Order: sequence, then C-alpha cells, then structure tokens
Amino acid sequence: MEAQPRGVPLGIERLAVSYGRTQVLHEVSLAVGAGEFVALLGPSGCGKTTLLRAIAGFVQPSAGRIMAGGRDITHAPPEKRGAAMVFQSYALWPHMSVAKTIGYGLAVRGWDRARITARVEEMLRLLRLEGLGARLPAQLSGGQRQRVAMGRALAVDPEILLLDEPMSNLDARVREGVRHELRVLQQSLGITAIHVTHDREEAMILADRIVVLEEGRIAQAGPPEELWHRPANAYVADFLGATNRLPFGGGVVMFRPEEARVLAPGEALDGPVFDGVVAFCAYAGGRWRATVRAAGAEALVDVPQRLEAGAAVRLGIPEAAAHRFADTGPSPERHVAYAEAG
Repeated sequence: MEAQPRGVPLGIERLAVSYGRTQVLHEVSLAVGAGEFVALLGPSGCGKTTLLRAIAGFVQPSAGRIMAGGRDITHAPPEKRGAAMVFQSYALWPHMSVAKTIGYGLAVRGWDRARITARVEEMLRLLRLEGLGARLPAQLSGGQRQRVAMGRALAVDPEILLLDEPMSNLDARVREGVRHELRVLQQSLGITAIHVTHDREEAMILADRIVVLEEGRIAQAGPPEELWHRPANAYVADFLGATNRLPFGGGVVMFRPEEARVLAPGEALDGPVFDGVVAFCAYAGGRWRATVRAAGAEALVDVPQRLEAGAAVRLGIPEAAAHRFADTGPSPERHVAYAEAG
C-alpha cells in the first residue's frame, strides 16, 4: 500500500529567470500536488535545470513567485525551503564515510549523536546499504553512490525532493534498476518529487506527470500516456520518439519507427500510406531497422525481417500512431543551448 502524501503542494507562478540579457525562463506556471512525482523533460538549454535550481533557491528569479505548502519561498535561502536536492554528480565528499555523509545535514541542524545514528541506520536499511556505513565513496559502485546521495537528501525529512539527472552517470544496466527503486521509494514515502531529465524513457517510467520544456516555456504537461499518444505539437512529438517526418496532406505526419508497418501487397490500412524504396537495413537486436525513402524524405521503420536495399515497399502508419501537424518547427536536437545547460 502506498503511503499517504507527506510532501507539500508546490506552486510556480509566472516565474522568469534571466542570465544577463538572456532570458532563460519565460513566465513559467506549474502546480505540483502533494506526493506527486513530476519530471521536467527536454534537451540541453530548454530551461529545466534552471527551473529546478530556482525551486531549490540556487537561482533567483527576476519575476514571479514560488509557493510551497502555502508559504512564499521565492526569496527564502535554500535551507529554509523544506527541499533537498540530489545532484547529477552526487557531490559526495571523498574523505567522508557513507554514515557521516548521510548524517551530515542532521549534524548541521544540531541533532545529537544518538539521534543521528538512529536516523542514519534507518536510511541505510531503507536504501539497502546495510553494512556499508564505514565505506568511502571510492569503495562503492555507481548505484551505491547514488543511493548514498539519496540518503543524505532524505535524512533531513524534506517536504520536496529535487533530482537533477541523478542517474545520468550510471551505465544502462544499473540505471534501469535504480529507476524502479527510486519510483518505489518515492511512492512508499509519499514525498513530492521534481526530477530533471533529458531521457524520455526515464521520465515515462518515473513520473505521474511529465512537463516538456521548450526554450524556457512549457510546451506540454500531462500524464505520460497522454503526451505519448496526443503530443500537443511537433516539438513534443519529436522528443517523445516520433522522429520520422513525412509530407502528407499539406502538412507533415510524424511517427515512431516501431509503430510504422511495411504493408503486404493489397493490404489496406486506416492511416497514411506511402510508396517508398528501402535504402538500408540493419539488425538492431530482436528486430531489423530499415531506412525507407518516401515522399522526398527518409523514415526509419522497424521490421521483423531483413529487407533488401532497393526493394519497393508500401509504408503504412496506423491512424492512432500518426501525429499530424501543419508546421513542424525545429526538432529538440537542433535547438541552440543557452549559456547555462539545462
């Protein structure tokens, strides 16, 4: 059974942030419910890290306000915001043991030694780090270091947990397991969490709601399945995997490689159909991925068996997978990053 939310609602109202003459956030407004897990998703330079740092108190806004649990924390110092942050680098001190690292924030707050020890032991059990309290960071695996950073943040019992791409330094195998551990932990604690990532799969797995940022503005916000099936614009569709773009009906249809189909002769389909030619086909592990030239462009398509280069094919996109837009605009990967990453 999930715990009752013990975090607080967070309100961001018309928040603006500038670095010199460059405006990075443009009057962003966002409401986060108590105990909700929200992922801020987007490419480097979209403003997601700046938004997280503004919530944490490390960046001062030029306009707007931030409310936490009914309190205006816009100009409060970081330690007075009821928030704790897990950094991308983990920021672990190389000379400090696991136990001392987790208990550091408690010592700063003036807790006595016995109380700190009890809280640290609780965190070690919660994060499956029993027996590792005396180790130094260099003696830990990447996943264990990530848990120590999480323990340091959770030990102070924050109302809001802020996560700045904390899994980006883990290899793919470890990262997949840690994602699920983090989600289970957040749900069991009922804590409010804001998570910055550029990894759409990570956002889909972790979040109750995804907020896609584009050039300092919210492009779309909603549950993962809503954004996946009904992207608001071409930018969101592209970032959520619908990277194929073919001219169709006076506009563009966008779709994911795994959702397109190579049709059999005479096969009908409810959705756009293109005549094309296979340019290239390579094995991608469990499937073949073909490059198909159609409508003056190229599209990637996952197919069950190898297709010969030069073969004529009919490429179909089921209606539910076809995202139609009049104007596609630039893809997220082509955006020019701001001076500050994120």
